[in-house]
Amino acid sequence: MSKQEIAAGGEDYSTQRLSQRYRFSDPNMDLFFLGALGWAPAGGISAGEVFQVSTTIEDGNADSWASVFEAQGETLVAQADQWIGRGETRAAGETRLRAFTCFRLAWQFVSPGDRFLTLFHRSQQLFDMAMEELGLPSQRFAVPYGSSTLPGHFFRASDPSAPTILIIGGADTCHEDRFLSQGRYYIDRGYNVALADLPGQGSTPADGLFWEPETEKPVGAVLDFLIEKYGVDLSRLALLGMSLGGYFAARSAAEEPRLAAVIATPVLSHPSELFMAAVGSHSNPSQAGQRNMDVLMWKGGTTDLPSLARKWEGTCADPAKVRMPFLSVLGTQEGGVWQKQTLAWSEGVTAPGSRLLVLGPETGADAHCQGNNPLRLVQEVQAWLNTVFSTP
Repeated sequence: MSKQEIAAGGEDYSTQRLSQRYRFSDPNMDLFFLGALGWAPAGGISAGEVFQVSTTIEDGNADSWASVFEAQGETLVAQADQWIGRGETRAAGETRLRAFTCFRLAWQFVSPGDRFLTLFHRSQQLFDMAMEELGLPSQRFAVPYGSSTLPGHFFRASDPSAPTILIIGGADTCHEDRFLSQGRYYIDRGYNVALADLPGQGSTPADGLFWEPETEKPVGAVLDFLIEKYGVDLSRLALLGMSLGGYFAARSAAEEPRLAAVIATPVLSHPSELFMAAVGSHSNPSQAGQRNMDVLMWKGGTTDLPSLARKWEGTCADPAKVRMPFLSVLGTQEGGVWQKQTLAWSEGVTAPGSRLLVLGPETGADAHCQGNNPLRLVQEVQAWLNTVFSTP
């Protein structure tokens, strides 16, 4: 689908992230089922495991989803421990990373509270164990911010002159799962990779941090930390934002001039429009849909979508203020709000080297944030950054 065909679609205020069904009738479950498949090539649970687990999940039942993935995670932990007992450290790390994936998926549809945090912290523990067992150059960090900290991981490249990519997820993510969706591919390509949670992401709401309209402030704090702690060269640092992170990236591009290049998939420049459009689409949700909304409102520091929309009313990112190259990425399964804001943003950005990339069904990367084909996004971003940074 071309840019012109999308623009001719009329007034569409849908907030969908998938326009086709893959496994579940519940759109929230289907999105994360697809996401789990997309994580498999980077070390998440295999496609076979995803399909097998899904056969025992009741469509739309959040409790079913959580218990099944937690049980599979415990099975994989036991297998990883057996590998350690046999002296097979790499196999243990590979299995432990799959266990992390299961626990990360388990908390997706759990309401905020003790169970959510128990599953979340278990996933963090397994992730760090997997990084150590796999021998990956990982350091967990915490950036002081407000009354708490912003957690993250830094993976240092062997080449001191390598560019750095800072990867920021969206409303539903934690920085560790960005390792599976994007981070590992850039590590393999020789980049320094930084993964970080901004306020409202991961478990930061438990520490009193919620989504912030002025995202350039926490992003700036992360940049300051990366410079001081790891000596990152800002002239060769790119920021990649995904989903709601597409707003975080756009806002940072407009307000944080130290960034050398920015990518957003998709772009969100007026979040309140998305939040308000979502009000009508959230009628009669499944248990999974309601639980997911409970978590999102917790992360947003409010109780319902209308309140969230009012809280963010007037908040925007201005494309005319962007001075660095900006890559706007759009999958054609995205709903109308995502499509229109991405197109409008790309037309408003005039910085040299900026471009719009539209990925249709023939690419297999047309779903929300390219969840059905993360590798294609990596390939496109690397090719673009090679031009921006003039690297072969």
